Amino acid sequence: MKQDMFQARHEAEWTALDRWLERRARPPVRQRAHDVEGLIGDLDFPAAYRRVCQHLALAQRRGYSVLLIDRLQGLVHRGHLVLYRPHPPRWHAAIQFFAADFPRLVRRHWRAMGVAALLFFGSFIGVIVALQFRPELAHSLFEPAELAQFETMYDPARSDARLGRESGSDVKMFGYYIMNNVSIGFRTIAAGFFACIGSVYVLLFNGLFLGGVAGHLTAIGYGGPFWRFVAGHSAPELLAIVISGGAGLQLGMALVAPGRRSRGRAFVEAGVDMAKLALGVFAMLVFAAFVEAFWSSIGWMPDPIKFSVGGLLWLLIGLWLWRGGRGATHAA
Repeated sequence: MKQDMFQARHEAEWTALDRWLERRARPPVRQRAHDVEGLIGDLDFPAAYRRVCQHLALAQRRGYSVLLIDRLQGLVHRGHLVLYRPHPPRWHAAIQFFAADFPRLVRRHWRAMGVAALLFFGSFIGVIVALQFRPELAHSLFEPAELAQFETMYDPARSDARLGRESGSDVKMFGYYIMNNVSIGFRTIAAGFFACIGSVYVLLFNGLFLGGVAGHLTAIGYGGPFWRFVAGHSAPELLAIVISGGAGLQLGMALVAPGRRSRGRAFVEAGVDMAKLALGVFAMLVFAAFVEAFWSSIGWMPDPIKFSVGGLLWLLIGLWLWRGGRGATHAA
């Protein structure tokens, strides 16, 4: 075969591979391990790389021009660097997941997350407002002994005590908060197995419970210590509950309304995403437990500092979930 015919037949493949390699080389570019093994856009890179290696061998054997051989050698060399480059260290993958993959996954399931936020924050805020007008409703939500315990923990007269607790060191309470927070988050996700009903129940229950405590303490004049305590860790903890609820709802919807997919396939695909969301939720709840144990419980800290730190965390976590991973190139 003459060189002109050979080049005309394969020119489109070489151009596509060249453009793909050029896009991949532009920093910063987000790459996944399966980018090299699978499809990116409309290019099957491993197949394209094998073909250009064959073309180079044919060009050399047939004695084509140096310019063509140099061009093909360049494509082979660049492709070799991509295909056989070392895998990034695990810490790099962890940073990539939390910085970009997790917030992007939360946004991908924005409908379920929106419903979860409405259920949780709607019940949370609703019961707080209701208790300001009907304080006696607190007795419908809690036993007298529970109300007495809440009032003791947040009594403004206990100015020298640790906020939000009756006893226990910071380290001990850190472990307790981890177990408590993580169990709530994972139960909320797992409740999605029950056709979304379980996740709806858990979201409403937690919204009513936490809102009931906040509303009751605010209504009787104990709101100051309570809000100083929760200001710091509220953002990671409450948003993690909402994300857990959204994950559970998405899992339930895969069973209830799988669409054109089989129920089994839809459930498996949803389960993969839910496992990744559970990992992110776990990290958020551990962080919330750390803040709750070592920062939130400090009673002597001035209110402006307490609320400023809490507001800053709401802002930073909100920006992370909203903007994290935007603009990064990734496999569709």
